[in-house]
Amino acid sequence: MSSTETQHPTPGYSLPAAISRHVVRLFSEYTGRGPTRARTMISDNVIVCVTHDTLTKGERRLVEVGEADTVVSIRRKFQSTMREDLIAGVELLTGCKVLSFMSDHDAVHDYAAEIFVLDAAPAEQARSAEPDTRLES
Repeated sequence: MSSTETQHPTPGYSLPAAISRHVVRLFSEYTGRGPTRARTMISDNVIVCVTHDTLTKGERRLVEVGEADTVVSIRRKFQSTMREDLIAGVELLTGCKVLSFMSDHDAVHDYAAEIFVLDAAPAEQARSAEPDTRLES
C-alpha cells in the first residue's frame, strides 16, 4: 500500500490516478474522445501526465496524409482552451498552486504530455508512478 493510500480517507485513492482521470475526462469533454491510456508521474513539485491514443479518427487520417503539423496545431488550440480547467483540477487534487503549465503532442506516435510545476510538493503524493492505466473512452 502506498503512502497515499494510507493517508487519504478514501480506500485505494491514488493521486496520480486521480490526475490521470481528470486529464482524460477533460480531453474527452473538449475533443469528443479521450485517450485510452494515461500515466501520471509525480516527482517533488513536478507532475507529468502522458497520454496515448488521444487522436480522433479524423485527426489520425490527417496524420496519415502528412498533416501531422496541422493536427498538433489543432491540439495546441484545445490545450489553450482547456488550460484553466486542467490547472483548476490539479490545484484541487493536490492542494498546491500551479506555477507553470506546459503541454505538447506527438501526432505521429499519438502521445501527449501535460506538465504542471507546483509551488510545493503535494502532501499526498505517491513517490512512484502509477501503473499505466488503460481507459475506456
